Amino acid sequence: MNTSEFRRRGKEMVDYVANYMEGIEGRQVYPDVEPGYLRPLIPDSAPQEPDTFEDIINDIEKIIMPGVTHWHSPYFFAYFPTASSYPAMLADMLCGAIGCIGFSWAASPACTELETVMMDWLGKMLELPKAFLTENAGEGGGVIQGSASEATLVALLAARTKAIHRLQAASPELTQAAIMEKLVAYSSDQAHSSVERAGLIGGVKLKAIPSDGNFAMRASALQEALERDRAAGLIPFFVVATLGTTTCCSFDNLLEVGPICNKEDMWLHVDAAYAGSAFICPEFRHLLNGVEFADSFNFNPHKWLLVNFDCSAMWCRQLVPILRLKKTCFVSVGVRRSR
Repeated sequence: MNTSEFRRRGKEMVDYVANYMEGIEGRQVYPDVEPGYLRPLIPDSAPQEPDTFEDIINDIEKIIMPGVTHWHSPYFFAYFPTASSYPAMLADMLCGAIGCIGFSWAASPACTELETVMMDWLGKMLELPKAFLTENAGEGGGVIQGSASEATLVALLAARTKAIHRLQAASPELTQAAIMEKLVAYSSDQAHSSVERAGLIGGVKLKAIPSDGNFAMRASALQEALERDRAAGLIPFFVVATLGTTTCCSFDNLLEVGPICNKEDMWLHVDAAYAGSAFICPEFRHLLNGVEFADSFNFNPHKWLLVNFDCSAMWCRQLVPILRLKKTCFVSVGVRRSR
């Protein structure tokens, strides 16, 4: 495909996408297919010669679309809202064309600095504490992650690294293995399953705190678990508080849980993946009260803010644990740079 054909096919693709979006209401929302439907419909190996663009578009309609769940359909009510918009699609196209791999400032200065500034913009819209913003030349900052699951894992690994450094500084004879077998993290029993997976990947114990009648984690239940685990010789180090659970949109009590985390020197990560976009509205900002106690905060613009997946915004009060993490783990982490 040369430049001339790219121009022509690009216009055709834009028309296809526009027609798809305009006509999505008439498509069946959930596909009527069985697992494995696709394999018999396509070749069992890659073709030696390319197909024509027309044949590919025809295959999309005849083979692919019958197996697509149309998340943007007005009749789709499952899971959570997934955002998209024409401006976001055009921006995605430009990003693909520029093709920056922004693993450092030198790799693409504009890529790095634009993300940093935009994360500050978004943080101000949420009225996050100034410690989370990069413009203050402090220790914190924001970065785009791929998903809230990623953000929770990054926060847990950073908290684990911070706890190990702190404990080894006080008792140099302690090995990392000896510390890790005693580390314990906590979340509400309403937290997303990705929190449990983060614990498994991070190699630490994760305990679910029973929620109250409003499906919220409260200070009394957390304090009870902490006292029990400390008495058993365990080391509490990390708490995930959820603002807007995916099961029923319940809210953990940050104003109660936050002070305990600060007092007990535990990293508090706030997962607002589902409901966080609402905090931009002044009438809902009070639901974020208590974020001043957090070490990290995350929400998903790709759910409500008309931004294509994947755009999960994460802020940290201190980036030093993340920087240490980069030196010890192979994990997708952004520190004042693009993904």
